[in-house]
Amino acid sequence: MKLHELKPNKGATHKKKIVGRGIGSGHGKTSTRGHKGQKSRSGDSKLPARFEGGQTPFIMRIPKRGFRNPNKVEYEIVNLKDLEKKFNENEEVNPQTLVEKGLVRKGSCVKILGDGELTKKLTVKAHAFSSSAEEKIKSVGGIVEKIS
Repeated sequence: MKLHELKPNKGATHKKKIVGRGIGSGHGKTSTRGHKGQKSRSGDSKLPARFEGGQTPFIMRIPKRGFRNPNKVEYEIVNLKDLEKKFNENEEVNPQTLVEKGLVRKGSCVKILGDGELTKKLTVKAHAFSSSAEEKIKSVGGIVEKIS
């Protein structure tokens, strides 16, 4: 076999469509573009797939989804193991002291969770408590106070 004897497989090549060469060719007159309109003009036929001819696009017609509750309260979380590390016996724990110790940011609501063990008697003032945290604080003789 020689280089000049190579041919593509049968059906792999196609004859180029020749348009605009008279009615007798079958591809004359409108050159397979139909009649009038934007897509029949030269150079104007490249439109984005989402284009709907000036009609309000589908993405703008459908309603918005989702909702952000303006009244939702976001809590900064503090675990009992953090209180165990940072506070001494009979000390008061409140949002101001938690900010000073670097456990929460200033002006945020605080929730105490029951992860870890507590051995110190503390007075804990916070906006919210988990039930396990409340139990553990009370079991070592501490006081739980909810701030509104």
